[in-house]
Amino acid sequence: MKKEKSNSLENRLKMTRRQVLKAGIYAGAGMMLPLRFLPAKAFANNWGQACEILGCSNFGLSDPSLQPKFVELAPNALDPGFLYKDFGGTPSPRPNFKIKASKTKQETGLIDPATGKKLKTNLWGYGQNTVSWPGQTVQVMSSLGNPEAAKETVIQWDNKIRDKSHLLPLDTNLHWCYSLHGDSSANGVDYRQFSLEKDGVPIITHLHGGNSDFQFDGNPEFFYSPNNKVIGPQWDSVPGGFTNVFRYNNAVQAGNLWYHDHALGITRLNVYAGLAGFYFVRDLDDTGMPDNPLGLPAFPYELAYAIQDRMFTDKGALFYPAFPGDPAWADFITDEGLADYEVPQPSVLAEFFGDYMVVNGKIWPKENVEPRHYRMRLLNGCDSRFLVIRFRSVTMGATILLEAGTPIKFYVIGSDQGLASEAHFVDQLVVEPGSRYDIVFNFDGLSGERVIMENIGGDVPFGGDIPGEQIFKFTNMVMAFDVNLAFGELSDVTDDFDPAKIDQYSGNKKDVDKVRRVALFEGRDEFGRLQPLLGTVADDLSTATAYAWFQETTEKTTVHTTEEWEIYNFTGDAHPVHLHLVKFQILGRHEISFDEDEANPQMVLQHNGQYGTVAAISNITVGNGVNLGPSDGYVENSPKDVVTALPGQRTRIKATFDKEGRYVWHCHILSHEDHEMMRVLQVLPKVT
Repeated sequence: MKKEKSNSLENRLKMTRRQVLKAGIYAGAGMMLPLRFLPAKAFANNWGQACEILGCSNFGLSDPSLQPKFVELAPNALDPGFLYKDFGGTPSPRPNFKIKASKTKQETGLIDPATGKKLKTNLWGYGQNTVSWPGQTVQVMSSLGNPEAAKETVIQWDNKIRDKSHLLPLDTNLHWCYSLHGDSSANGVDYRQFSLEKDGVPIITHLHGGNSDFQFDGNPEFFYSPNNKVIGPQWDSVPGGFTNVFRYNNAVQAGNLWYHDHALGITRLNVYAGLAGFYFVRDLDDTGMPDNPLGLPAFPYELAYAIQDRMFTDKGALFYPAFPGDPAWADFITDEGLADYEVPQPSVLAEFFGDYMVVNGKIWPKENVEPRHYRMRLLNGCDSRFLVIRFRSVTMGATILLEAGTPIKFYVIGSDQGLASEAHFVDQLVVEPGSRYDIVFNFDGLSGERVIMENIGGDVPFGGDIPGEQIFKFTNMVMAFDVNLAFGELSDVTDDFDPAKIDQYSGNKKDVDKVRRVALFEGRDEFGRLQPLLGTVADDLSTATAYAWFQETTEKTTVHTTEEWEIYNFTGDAHPVHLHLVKFQILGRHEISFDEDEANPQMVLQHNGQYGTVAAISNITVGNGVNLGPSDGYVENSPKDVVTALPGQRTRIKATFDKEGRYVWHCHILSHEDHEMMRVLQVLPKVT
């Protein structure tokens, strides 16, 4: 039977997801709460035994309705005081930066509702002498056309996480660092002999958007534990062997990159614990200085914000669902026909949506601004949440959007890896997980008002519907801007922004050497859990095949080859697809239809030798073009490294692969990439 994929919310989501999340999230709100969140007195003497079985704490979740909104000032990741300090000249035999990952405690704006005292949260962060969430910002100068700039940036990444367990529940049944065995490990080592308790937490930092040699790219199998005691199998393929001193190419255009952990099977947990930060490349046009040739707002009028969602316990600890009774557990486990005892505990869940919005480590913060243009560099660092950003004005001091004005337009001037071909004036912007957008907002004419950055993306998997389904009460707000400063109060810098000067991107002009057809699937693993997968589509569109991470590499190209990728989405949700190494041009989208046979599924080999399943796909047909543009919130006229692949569509991108080595491509929903929605991308030497 021909299956037409629809973008409608009803065709993608079951009521159980909305019911579970509504019923299970607000401790103290008078709703029916699952076992994990009931107060200890509800279980009397049985509470301790229940928690021992479930691995849960004897307190509930923090209630967002009892927490302050727009009180804490938002840290600016481009504040000069938050930039890493260079060790010395470049090039140099020693690193430019020496950055460690270690544990810390940090105030996030949470308070104890009973006492009003601020709570601290245990985290892992990046830093030099001290660490933070997010990590301090790396800012470097491009060497393109600038002989005075260093050709590379050198960073020593030290793993100083001494914890003998993870901050968050770890599903050890996944294909992860310490589950690799001889048959699935590149060097034949059985990594099952290692453990967090004995050997510590492995990490590997990925410079997202970097044009890096493969050994410095952050490939998930290049992980290493504290003191480099355990190193991942792919280091055996590197001449000279392991090193935690990474070298990054500076011969790239100005852009907003970011760095984050990418360790195999635990990326979602390590990033959630705090391991992420900004990395900015400047050039002779986009200098970051007030006198830049493009007239772009510069510090203190350039702001960088990492937007993430989280859950917290009422003691201020990070919370991540993984046990029976936790939010979304029923939707992904019992409501899928599985019994609790059939799946590992703790268990990975297919997606994560938090009930707190956090900006640079602060819950619902604010910024005091002048009535002038501000440049904002926005990063969606969420696990699964697509953001759809709008700005609306309210009266000063308001903490809800009840009487907010109509959306205020703003300029989108660039995205992941550089400025756009032209500025677009829009009232909403789709920001997919892992992506960065460069916007300019004008607060002129808004003196005495508060402007709230609104999110209408919803609290459910994104499928293209705007606005999305909102489950939580306050996740429709990200942060606030109080226009309470006089013009020129922060500095004597003039306001010279002119959107007509944005004309920096001309696309990829190289001829296409190959068209590659890849696919996105949703199957089930050996436990019956939902499992997202990647795969290929036959050239004649007759069939599509899904693969797990360690199976034979299908994405092989040769260096200096330009490819057009056709990404076929056979799932019910959008996926933010990320390719390492390259920047790409988004070419367009088309509707697709296909036959989907769940009765006779394809068997998918898992890392442990067992099998999962995915519906067999055949008879694929490409239909009409899909015209999505700035008026819909999709501003894609700049160099990208993440693209929104919508359900039931073919999305086309164009990229040139300019370095040899083993890279990866994956969905940037972190829960997806940790559960097999990631594949090797091999760039081979040119055949002579």
